[in-house]
Amino acid sequence: MIDVKALDRADKNPATGLTYLEEYRQTLANRGWDSSLVDRLTEMNSRRKNLITQMETARAEQNKVGEEIARRKRNKEDANQLLQEMQKLSGTVKDLDKQAQEADEEMRQLSLVLPNKLHDSVPVGQSAEDNQEVRAYGEKRSFAFKPKEHWELGENLGVLDFERAGKVTGARFSFLRGAAAQMERALIQFMLDLHSRDHGYEEMIPPFIVNGTSLLGTGQFPKFRDDVFHLEGHDYHLVPTAEVPVTNYFAGETLREAELPIKFCAYTPCFRSEAGSYGKDTKGLIRQHQFNKIELVMFTHPDKSYELHEQLTGHAEVVLKKLELPYRLMSLCSKDIGFGAAKCYDIEVWLPGQGQFREISSCSNFEDFQARRANIRFKGGDKDKPRFVHTLNGSGLAVGRTLIAIMENYQLEDGSIAIPQALQPYMGGLKKISSKG
Repeated sequence: MIDVKALDRADKNPATGLTYLEEYRQTLANRGWDSSLVDRLTEMNSRRKNLITQMETARAEQNKVGEEIARRKRNKEDANQLLQEMQKLSGTVKDLDKQAQEADEEMRQLSLVLPNKLHDSVPVGQSAEDNQEVRAYGEKRSFAFKPKEHWELGENLGVLDFERAGKVTGARFSFLRGAAAQMERALIQFMLDLHSRDHGYEEMIPPFIVNGTSLLGTGQFPKFRDDVFHLEGHDYHLVPTAEVPVTNYFAGETLREAELPIKFCAYTPCFRSEAGSYGKDTKGLIRQHQFNKIELVMFTHPDKSYELHEQLTGHAEVVLKKLELPYRLMSLCSKDIGFGAAKCYDIEVWLPGQGQFREISSCSNFEDFQARRANIRFKGGDKDKPRFVHTLNGSGLAVGRTLIAIMENYQLEDGSIAIPQALQPYMGGLKKISSKG
């Protein structure tokens, strides 16, 4: 959540000449939000502070009256009128306290649905068309034949089965068979080895079910509740991404500054309802309700988070470089960036069967947005004041989409699929997929 106290600050940012509140209003405008929610938040904050002032004044009066009652009783004087006044003051304090708590709760609810403040470097834009290319890697392969899409290749080879998955479960599920299943497993191992051995992340397998508090901490709740699968009768929910359990690993804790940055790479299956995606990517593996992903998560010092954001993004890119898959890195514009991100890069891999780039990883710096929600702090020494960490995460990578990219970029004219050299040791030396066997 945003820093509510900062909305009250009168000092201006020398770089922009604006107060924090003015900058946040600009963020809302650039994101395409109106300012009514933050207006209500500041209104409630003023009301809460005013109520607290009134309550403190009434309590001070209570203390004075109490002292006078005690004095009169010691002197055996009549205190009945003061006792009535004390009762009235007590009722006033309780009423003011209740109103202040109600204002505080409304502020909390408002702060949970307001998006993060954007970093100054985020390009202003109206849609994904305004995202800015940062760099590109690799050459798009020229085919002597019309390249097929992955679902067609997979069905022809007998390694992807959507029809039977529809029978067993429903739409947007799949069976992977034979070499496709082997490659999915190989990709998981390949990515975990790369990030843990070469990039210094600690490997983690977290719970695949989380509670509502965890989803609130990372920002999926309350705004994106409809995107999550829920277990009936419990405050349990299937993970939409490993970001949720891994970020909440330190929820409510204060870390030592010397520990930072803390870096985890985690494997989970991911479950998403794909609410609002009706009619999009109905064929194939692009938009499934269930898919595998390797997630990179960092807990960083605020002064280092943008340097480490670049590093984390680079680590995700290495996967595609080693697999020799062409991609481009895009800086997301203000209306395409996620709710909780202060800045975000999308890595988009080239899919020749589709003839377009498709997202395979999003790498975000949330600054202290998630840390405030999950209450994750750090401090240098015993006398230091705790501060909120910055949290970063990114896919390193989405496994199913990497499988898609390999199938489409490495397809051969006879319909078989070559296996990238970097992946062959993970597949027992197999060099080509020519059937499900």
